[in-house]
Amino acid sequence: MKALFLSAVLTAGLCTPLFAQDAQTLADIRQEAAVLSVEINTLKRELSTTGAPNTRIAGASTLERVDLMESALANLTAKIEALEFRIDRVVKDGTNQLDDLNFRLCELEAGCDIGNLPPLKPIGGETGATDLVIAGPNSEPPMDGGGDLALSEQADFDAAQALFDAGKYTEAAQAFANFAQTYTGGYLTSDAHFMRGEALAAAGQTADAARAYLDSFSGNPEGDRAPDALLRLAGALSDLGQTEKGCVMYGEVVSRFAGSQAATQAQTDASLRGCSL
Repeated sequence: MKALFLSAVLTAGLCTPLFAQDAQTLADIRQEAAVLSVEINTLKRELSTTGAPNTRIAGASTLERVDLMESALANLTAKIEALEFRIDRVVKDGTNQLDDLNFRLCELEAGCDIGNLPPLKPIGGETGATDLVIAGPNSEPPMDGGGDLALSEQADFDAAQALFDAGKYTEAAQAFANFAQTYTGGYLTSDAHFMRGEALAAAGQTADAARAYLDSFSGNPEGDRAPDALLRLAGALSDLGQTEKGCVMYGEVVSRFAGSQAATQAQTDASLRGCSL
C-alpha cells in the first residue's frame, strides 16, 4: 500500500505541465498492453520443442559413454539455467510494465482509487532459480553467448561511465539511456537509470533527471541505488518548485532507509528546504 501511495505521489509530481507533452491517451496505453502481450507470446514459443531429441551416445567403452552422457547433461543443464535467467528477466520486466499500465489506466478511469489497487502478481506466478546443479569431470561452460553477454553489458556500462567522468554529460545520458533499453531488467539497469539522472542533472535538465531517478528507484526499490535515487528525486522535485512533494519524498527516504547515509542526508536537506518530517 505504501509503495502504491509513493507511486501515486511520484506520478502526480511528474505529470505537471512540465511533462504535458508526454501525456498518454487510453488508446495509447491499450496499445502498449497489446505490444507487451505479443512479446510474452513470443517468449512462450521459445518453450516449444523443435524436434525429437538426439539420444544416441557414441563411445567405444561403457566408461567413455558415461563420460559423454555426463558432459551432455552438464551442457544441457547450463543451457536450461541460461534460458531460465532470461525468462526471469522478461517476466520481471513484463510484470513491471503491466503494473505501470494498470496504474495509468486507473488514473484515466473515473472513480478508480489508486490507493486500493491490489498488488500485481508476477506473470506466470512466482519465479526463481532452480536448485538443480550437475557437475562432472567433463562439465562444459554455459550456453554460447551467456558469458559474452555479461562482459558486453559491463563494457557498455563502463563506456557510458567514461563519458560521464569526462564531463560529456549529454552524451553520457544518451549512452546510459541506450544501455537501459538494451539490457532491460539486467543487473546494472537500475545503476544506468541513476547515472542517467546524474548526467541529466549535471547538464541542467532537472525534469528529465527526476524521471531517470524515478526509473532507477521503481526498477529496484530494494537495491543499493534505491536510497540515493529517492533522495535525488526528492531534491529534483524541490528544485522544480514542487516543494511539498519533495518533502514527502524526503520523508520516504528517512522511513524506508532508516539509519542509512541517504536518510541522514535527507533529514539535513529537508530541514534546509523547510520540510517538517
